[in-house]
Amino acid sequence: MEPKRVILLPGAVLPAEPAYDALVKALGPDVNAVAKDLELYSGDAPPPGWTLDTEIDGILREADARRWNTFHLLGYSGGGAVALAFTAKHPDSVQSLALLEPAWAGSWDWSPEHTQLWEEYDELDLLQPDEFMTAFMRLGVKPDVVLPPPPSGDPPPWMGKRPAGVRAFMQTFKDYALERERLASFPRPVFLALGGLSNPVDYGEVAERLSKVFRDFRLEVFEERHHFDPPHRIEPARLAGMLLSHWERSENRARLG
Repeated sequence: MEPKRVILLPGAVLPAEPAYDALVKALGPDVNAVAKDLELYSGDAPPPGWTLDTEIDGILREADARRWNTFHLLGYSGGGAVALAFTAKHPDSVQSLALLEPAWAGSWDWSPEHTQLWEEYDELDLLQPDEFMTAFMRLGVKPDVVLPPPPSGDPPPWMGKRPAGVRAFMQTFKDYALERERLASFPRPVFLALGGLSNPVDYGEVAERLSKVFRDFRLEVFEERHHFDPPHRIEPARLAGMLLSHWERSENRARLG
């Protein structure tokens, strides 16, 4: 049997390889998993005019280079927002969709609390780069969560690009037109993993809203995880089992017509 074809999109902080190395190993040899870096970081600064559509074009190039007409798509955080945008525009290419705490899921049906949270995210623009990432992480988790300390030693070279990259995501989220109706017509399975310690006003509300959009939606809550110690890095074997079942179900449905 041909290996399952999967494209994995990282979030706005870790590059794709370190983000997904443990998960790719846990998935095993029957999965052809491509951990694709974001177009956002292809240069020293975000590309001029960068939006989620820039990332969509990058996914299409990756798939074309591999001669993949269809594939399973997975995205974490900012990559999850990209995966949603890609699915809305190219649903026939997506065999199934897996979302790991997508950072954004359109601008419809926001609660007042969610709207207030995004105003707090906007205020991060006033901070210096060395303060920005800490404050950004703090907003993504429950108040009593103890965030991990920064790694010892000098930060890796790619880290210097991240504040600008996070800001670019937040900017495109303000005016990108994610089409709810296109997502609602997506007929194949959608899986979403949510951390029990993540900010429920942020990622929890996104999960709840998406559960009302997709026809075939499955939510799995990892009670001890949060956005910055996600299951693909901390519990890769457990997540891999869920994903393999998700992909197999999608392919079985396609075979049965």
